[in-house]
Amino acid sequence: MLSIHSEEHFMREALKEAQKAFDKGEIPVGAVVVSNNQIISRAYNQTELLSDVTAHAEMLAITAASNFLGGKYLVDCTLYVTLEPCVMCAGALTWSQISNVVYAAKDVKRGYSVIPDLKMHPKTIVKQGPFAEESEKLLLDFFRKLRN
Repeated sequence: MLSIHSEEHFMREALKEAQKAFDKGEIPVGAVVVSNNQIISRAYNQTELLSDVTAHAEMLAITAASNFLGGKYLVDCTLYVTLEPCVMCAGALTWSQISNVVYAAKDVKRGYSVIPDLKMHPKTIVKQGPFAEESEKLLLDFFRKLRN
């Protein structure tokens, strides 16, 4: 019997990834890519661990999903991410031709939407989804802990 998961379910899974990042001293952003109602990749920020400024959750999730599918395009896939993608990640998502992006918390300083007229792929649907408050709290807790 096929179980249909909700947007809340998938964002909760992205939040679990963000918690992993938090626990490892990384900025707590998590992501999952879903295809046919199944999670095909999971990732969290690993810029410190990998000493790589491009190791954002979205970038790692895109690579893992592409490997899983055996191709570079993520048509008919949805990315659930706990923070609005930055410009770099938005560019990668555009090139991947992902169908949907759902983010929890808005990134008013570095999110891709701060650049006027910057759009993802014309067929990509982007929207803010559930758990913005939980995602923001995790980020605030991380930066408070970092300052102390």
